[in-house]
Parts: sequence; C-alpha cells; structure tokens
Amino acid sequence: MSLLVQKFGGTSVADSNKILAAARRAIQAHHRGEQVLVVVSARGHTTDELIALAREITDRPPAREMDMLLATGEQVSVALMAMAIESLGVPAISFTGAQIGLVTDSFHTKARIKNISNDRMTQALAEGKIVIVAGFQGMDENYNITTLGRGGSDTTAVALAAVLGASACEIYTDVDGVYTTDPRIVPEAGKIDRINYDEMLELASLGAGVMHSRSIEFAKKYGVPIHVRSSFSDAPGTWIVGEQDARRLGVAVTGAALAKDEARITILGVPDRPGVVHLLFQTIARANIVVDMIVQNVATDGATEVSFTVARGDLAETLRAAAVAANQIGARGVTHDAEVAKVSVIGLGMRAHTGVATAMFEAIAAVGINIQMITTSEIKITVLVDRAAAVAALRAVHKAFLLDEVNAWPQLAFFPARSTTRAMKLVPLADPDANGPREQGMEDLVIAGVELDETQGRITLYDVPDRPGYAARVFQAIADAGVFVDMIVQNVSQDGQCVLSFTVPREAVNRAAEAVTPIAGGQISIEPAMAKLSVIGVGMRTHTGVATRMFGALADRSININLINTSEIRINVGTDVAKGKEGLDCLRKVFALNHES
Repeated sequence: MSLLVQKFGGTSVADSNKILAAARRAIQAHHRGEQVLVVVSARGHTTDELIALAREITDRPPAREMDMLLATGEQVSVALMAMAIESLGVPAISFTGAQIGLVTDSFHTKARIKNISNDRMTQALAEGKIVIVAGFQGMDENYNITTLGRGGSDTTAVALAAVLGASACEIYTDVDGVYTTDPRIVPEAGKIDRINYDEMLELASLGAGVMHSRSIEFAKKYGVPIHVRSSFSDAPGTWIVGEQDARRLGVAVTGAALAKDEARITILGVPDRPGVVHLLFQTIARANIVVDMIVQNVATDGATEVSFTVARGDLAETLRAAAVAANQIGARGVTHDAEVAKVSVIGLGMRAHTGVATAMFEAIAAVGINIQMITTSEIKITVLVDRAAAVAALRAVHKAFLLDEVNAWPQLAFFPARSTTRAMKLVPLADPDANGPREQGMEDLVIAGVELDETQGRITLYDVPDRPGYAARVFQAIADAGVFVDMIVQNVSQDGQCVLSFTVPREAVNRAAEAVTPIAGGQISIEPAMAKLSVIGVGMRTHTGVATRMFGALADRSININLINTSEIRINVGTDVAKGKEGLDCLRKVFALNHES
C-alpha cells in the first residue's frame, strides 16, 4: 500500500468549510487504498496575529517563548482537521511535532530538522487511520518547542514524505501550480506542468512564494516528487521532480523571478592576495547572515572590489560586520545600496543554448534599464538593478523568452516516480570556532561534489561605461562569433565605469576578444587558460559559512581567487590554471569527499 503525504497551507484551512473540503481530499485518497498523512499549517493569518500579539507585550520577545506561542496555531489546525475527518466517517489522529519525535536543533524561530521518529505515525497508519501532523514545529533535545521559520510546514511535509518513503508529497495552496513568474506582477505568466528541483530551488530562493526553499532541498536530497496543487480546484498543478523527468528539448529558460527586498554591500579596495576573501566572509558568517549574490572581479593595481547581496532586513547588521572585516583586511572602505532588486532567468536548457545572456541583456536595455551587477551559473543568470525599475525589467525578460507561451512547449510522456538514487554525501558543516564537527542531521549541507574545469580562458574588459545596452552589445558580438560563454561577472561601477569579465572555451578566447574589441572603449586583458573550481550541493545558500569553508581551504594553500560567482546550488571561483589540481584536492579534503567524487 503506497503512502501519500498531503500538506494544506493556511488559506486552505482558514475556516470550517475549507477544513472540511481539505478533509474530503484526504478521505478520497484514503478510499483509493492509499495510506494518507496530512500536514497542516496554522489557519489563515493566525501566525501573523500571534506575532502581533507578542509585539503588543514587548518589542523584543524571547525566541524560545515565540516558539511556544507560534506553535499553538498549528495545534489548533490539526485538532480541527482530525475532528473533520472523523465526522465524515474515517478514523483519524492528530499529532504535534513533538509527539511524532520531530527533533530539531535549538535555534529558536529558525530551527533545522535533525531526525524524525516514524514509530507512532507508522502504527497509526497501519491501523487504517489518517494521520494529521502539525507543520512548522518540532522540539529540541531538551524538549523545548521549536519552529522551523516561515513556510516551515512545507519543510515538515517533505521531510515526513522522505522519512516514511511516500510515493509523493502533494502541496495544496491557493494557487494551482508553479508559474513562469509571479502572475500578480506579470498576468501573462504561464503555469509550468513540471519543473526540476534545481530550477525550483533557484526560483524559491528568489522569492517565488509557492514553495519554501528548504522543502525543495529535502525533496532533492531524498528524491521526493512534489505535486503543487490548488485547494479549490482539481487542476493538475505542477510536479517538482528530478532532472530527467523535467527536461524539455528546445526550451532554454523555464522561468523568471524578481527578488525585491535586497541590499547590496561592496567592499572597496580589497587587497588581491590569498586569504583576504576568506577572512571577509568568515566575519560575515560569524554574524549568522545569509549572503546570496557574491561577485568578485579581476583585480587592477593590486586591489579589487567584492560585492554581495543580503536581505534588506539584514543590512544594518551586515554593515557592522562588513566594517569590521574591511578594517581587518586593509580594504579602502564599504559602500551599500538598499534600493536594489535582483532579476533572474532560470532554466536547465541554458547548458545547451547560446545567446541566453544576450537576449536577457538586450531585453533589459530595450526598456532603458541599467544593469549594476551580473552573475551567472549553469542554469541561472542574475542581474542587479534599481528597485524602482525591477518590475519593468522582469516583464521585459519574461516577454523576451516567450514565457507566456508555455502551452507551446514540447510535451513528453511523464510518469512521476520516487528517485532511488542517493549520489550525494551528507557533510556536517562544522563551526570554524568549534572543536570538530557537530552531529549530522537531516537538514545538514549536502555536497554532491567538487569540480575542476581547465578548459576555459578569461576575457576582462576595463573602463566599461555604466549605461544601458553595453553588456547586450558585448554578448551579441560574442554570440555572432559563435562562442559559448560560461561565467559572466560584472561588479558595481565606480566613478561611472566598471569591470566586466567572462569565460569562454580556451580555443575561442582570441576569437571572442576580436569580436568585442570594436565595442570595448578601454583596456582588454586576456587570460588564455584559467582554472574554474566549483563546489556543488544542496543548501549552499541557507547554510551560512559554505563559501567561507571553500575560500578558507584555498587560502590555506595560498591559492588566490580572481573571480567569484554563486547560485543556489553552486559556488564557482576562478584561479590560476597552475593551481587548479591543488585546489581541487584541498576542496575534496575540506568537504570530506573521496577522490572519485
């Protein structure tokens, strides 16, 4: 008998009628012969109301007591759901997170799952009951109630599906699937029938509110198919699955996303020597700040600029840490901009399609918007723009990639199945100040491997004018020359000019340089051979300190970093080709991967 996990969000259980409707969905699956486990969130706006109530008492409520308070919302929901199912003639039983042995660490209000005991749930399911579990909550090893952070019920549901070996996890919400972008911003957005875990991770990290990014990390790690569906219709929804199930021929870009609440910090005059970048991000990581977009370009006159983005709410704390770090490394200073936003395009097809960057930059230039920063990965291109222009930029790129025409995408036969592969390795992420690694947990960082690419060269354009359309012209010329571009890095301009670097295959370096020479008004430098080192995994963004470990390992070998770009699942750095194999070896050791990884 197969097991199905169903999760109902707050809007899906907001009142008695909706609770009864959700109960009927669970009963329908039960009558089909499936074992059913239901995860529910707090009803409607209950969590917001509880937070507001706490703020009426004190501006700084203790985190432990906030968890005690917020966990009550889900406890109400599970009891009402069990009553509804029982009233419809099917036996049911409700559990809190603590009652099923969902054990977390002790980071209140943002706890991570360490392990789950399935004994009580398995017994209840074997007795023919529908099991209802409170999402969002657990307990630490000292029996304190903990919560997983906003959106944590998604994480609970997928984690339970993983532990119990469920055939799928259905996420019922107030939308009928995952769209090519936010339909509230772009009404023409189309619903995607299936999307890969990596694509969804990138979209979730960029603010696509349908799924919590930690739940996607769980799904990818344990091979759980997720079906995002509407609570209020029988529309087929969107499947979030492995790469082979989501692949589409001829489609380069699957979605576009906007992250509006961003802030940018730039460290000026960073000395170009091994270990400096490590010290910088080690200081940031110790403040427990999640850094997203990291950009470092090639140094000039022995110094470079390093920029990164954080959530706007973390800006003040980040600036304090950045000022300390800048002083420690002898940097010239720190600047910031709290009025920026990220616009990204995502798609597995980028690996095989040239011209994606060109099309994106041209679309943004066509509406007169200037690009402040650029960073790329194998399946994502992200630009930083002024927040006031971000919506226009999103609409422009969505239209440029014909994302309103998803119905025309090629349709392949699809039979969702739980993955049986476990190729990734759990790596305990040690605190740099602690003595040894901590105990492993279900949500620990997963490293799939480290890679060395010695097939590329780098071209750097200096004195790049900071105006709309320049990047589009550069990459159109390269595309016309038939050259495939991998890494693209553009940092924030200083005095109206910036530095733009990109990597291409070694054999095409001279051809690419010739193509851009008529456009470049300033100096061009060519590095005909370079090493690109990459760390790939799940949880790269949500685990602070991953970049720090990578940079620290390279610093210990006196390996200098001259390019950095990042994504949700990968950190890439460029370095001297002669240091590539040594860098690969030290990264394998620091992430506890065997030689064959």
